[in-house]
Amino acid sequence: MKLDILAIGAHPDDVELSCGGTLAKCVQLGYKAGIVDLTQGESGTRGNKNIRAREAAAAAKILGVHVRENLRLPDGRFEVNESNRMKLITIIRKYRPTFLLIPHSSERHPDHVHAHHLAKEAWFYSGLAKLATRSGRILQEPWRPKNYFHFMQKYEFAPSFIVDVTGVYERRMSAIRAHKSQFFNPESIEPETLLSQKSFLDFIETRAKYYGSEIGVRYGEPFYSVEAVGTSDIFSLRFSGG
Repeated sequence: MKLDILAIGAHPDDVELSCGGTLAKCVQLGYKAGIVDLTQGESGTRGNKNIRAREAAAAAKILGVHVRENLRLPDGRFEVNESNRMKLITIIRKYRPTFLLIPHSSERHPDHVHAHHLAKEAWFYSGLAKLATRSGRILQEPWRPKNYFHFMQKYEFAPSFIVDVTGVYERRMSAIRAHKSQFFNPESIEPETLLSQKSFLDFIETRAKYYGSEIGVRYGEPFYSVEAVGTSDIFSLRFSGG
């Protein structure tokens, strides 16, 4: 299956928290979307890899994405090296997405930083014809997506563009809440984390409202592009004034 857009996150729930609305909107518009989780999140304070796999599958179904794969790299210990790069290149060539959504390069969690660099390198090297990969016994054709866009996690940046996710916002939040082991649950006996505090999902909503207000809509998701972003219709642009 060829995808139009593929989001790459270090852990299950990273994509939902950062660009789940954008994926849901792409699906709503008729595009094919997918998610790759690099790790199973097994080193996280709450839950375990089996619980998180079930939650990730449920979230993917809510968003309507067409595929979700997990590379099972070691959570908290994966490196930007040739072996891991080749695994991700194989995925990119398998699905041949037009665009990638990847973590920003400046982040609090080292895994998110590593995920950025791994995704960026895989994006480039996947287009090299002399770099051979196979899917099963089949030799893959080279494929480099047109571009990659950074999504926002802990640290903020000045966006290159903001996607209006107002129409799919409730679906976005339902997908986030599907990772219920990670977020606020007054009945949980597991240790509290930054994500499990009641205020965290309020913060997620406040951020979406803020970036939505920047383009005159209710909810938005911000992205950064290292290359200029153009439009063929200047009248399609949105501004805070509406």
